[in-house]
Amino acid sequence: MTSHHPVNGLDDVVHQRVRLGILAVLAESTRADFTFLRDTLDVTDGNLARHLQTLEGAGFVEIEKRFERRRPRTWVRATAAGRDAFAKEIAALEALIRRVQ
Repeated sequence: MTSHHPVNGLDDVVHQRVRLGILAVLAESTRADFTFLRDTLDVTDGNLARHLQTLEGAGFVEIEKRFERRRPRTWVRATAAGRDAFAKEIAALEALIRRVQ
């Protein structure tokens, strides 16, 4: 007999701390710029860039690079799939917490 444990609902792409943090920040806004995400999550440029690549590859974020006042600026936006994945991750975490309390 197999039972479905709430931990089985955690998404390996989303569950990592920085990626979960990115989606959490984006759940609170329409978009965020790279510098804001870097500073908020307290990570290096390279570390954030790698996590954004993973989320982009999964279809969870869209990245837009453009120039503003002659300076490059990178904007990140959660896709519908990313918002859905984040909501499912939160639901799985809530189920896990209920189970162990």
